[in-house]
Amino acid sequence: MPEICDRLGLHSDTLPDPTTFYHSLDRYAMYIWRALLRVSAQQLPQSGHVALDSTFIERQQASQHYLQRCGRRVKTIKATTLTDTESLAVLDVHCCIEREHDTKAGPRVVHRNVDDLRSVVADNGFQDWNREYQVAALNVEYLVHYRGSSMMATANNALIRAKGYTQRWMAETTCSSVKRTQAAALRSRFWYRQFREIVLLFALNNIKKLARTL
Repeated sequence: MPEICDRLGLHSDTLPDPTTFYHSLDRYAMYIWRALLRVSAQQLPQSGHVALDSTFIERQQASQHYLQRCGRRVKTIKATTLTDTESLAVLDVHCCIEREHDTKAGPRVVHRNVDDLRSVVADNGFQDWNREYQVAALNVEYLVHYRGSSMMATANNALIRAKGYTQRWMAETTCSSVKRTQAAALRSRFWYRQFREIVLLFALNNIKKLARTL
């Protein structure tokens, strides 16, 4: 990305070989990559109002022979993102292969960032009474869409729309932007590298947003 190199004062010829960078995914633990994502998000305005959303990213491989040899049948990785609704900066990402339900993955991401949050909006895939009470106990407003058409669900959904639930589309926009402008499929072969690659994709997306504002 020449525009990023220009902003950072780097020359493309001085950058390390792609193979060297690929092996750096092994040298640094996951918390280092999460810290990079967090720092990149902090360079953009933070409102404290965030949106939860989940997306699936393809696990692209070299050949069907490789997939059969390693016994890999899972074709996608699920990524749950926490996106600021003002700047569209991604604050955190939770990755899993075992199809962890949104009601478990969502609150886990919220807990990791609870000190900086004021409200969280999410669709009905994240709706669970126990998780809702847990998040409310952290003094974070949990605006989650209820399932069904009962009077209680209808009243709750009308209330959260008035409080800003319509900003949830921000998270979907960010996921779509990453897939369109950077990568719709992962290149790494091992699952732990793929997790780190996903975090890096969203960190680069934050950096690109910052470059456009400068």
